[in-house]
Amino acid sequence: MIGLEHYIIVSCLLFSIGFFGVLLRKNTLVIYMCLELMLNASNLALVAFSRYNGGMGGNVFVFFIITVAAAEVAVGLAIIVALFRKRQTVEVEELNTLKN
Repeated sequence: MIGLEHYIIVSCLLFSIGFFGVLLRKNTLVIYMCLELMLNASNLALVAFSRYNGGMGGNVFVFFIITVAAAEVAVGLAIIVALFRKRQTVEVEELNTLKN
């Protein structure tokens, strides 16, 4: 039987993978994907708690988070594309200044 602790373990594992991906990677697209992975890990935990408690509160939060994430994807990818057009790179080390 799959219980709440199994969902929380998977959620923590996904969040950890995303967190270390943000810390260790140098490509902005990979960092962005890791941030999305962290967001989805929190969604999984919210749905698991909602199912465990028998309420719909966690599911409502997840719908709001997914809506915000969709807007974030559009804005984030637009910023990454603009940076690539301006600097011809997506490496974080070379995008460290905001001048010019």
